[in-house]
Amino acid sequence: MTRILKCHRGIGEITKGQVICANDNFSARYDLDRLKGIFSRPQHLLNGQSYVNKILVLNESKGGVASAWMLYEMNFRRLAPKAILFNKANTILAQGAALANLTMCDRFKDGDITSLLKTGDNVIINPSCGYVEIV
Repeated sequence: MTRILKCHRGIGEITKGQVICANDNFSARYDLDRLKGIFSRPQHLLNGQSYVNKILVLNESKGGVASAWMLYEMNFRRLAPKAILFNKANTILAQGAALANLTMCDRFKDGDITSLLKTGDNVIINPSCGYVEIV
């Protein structure tokens, strides 16, 4: 049985993948080792875990222009997540996701996305229609 979670219309292509989830914020600049493809800030709830080819599910995006460019760099190096789902994304990171051809959605109508999904869930994200399907 599948479940549909409605969200604000996002950016990017329809994307399928496995979730890695934490009720924590996200900075591409300060939270990640972008050469190893892992969360590296010791205080981050996903510290030591790989984000490569995963659907990241996090609370809010942090950071400015540097974080936006880092999404592009991660994609160029093939060390990027498949998509990112936020409770709330800032506009600069959304622009960075668009530049990096990375799927991103936020503002879920059913509640806190970090509580609605858990690590290991498989999802299909349809950003243009504004929903995530748990399969």
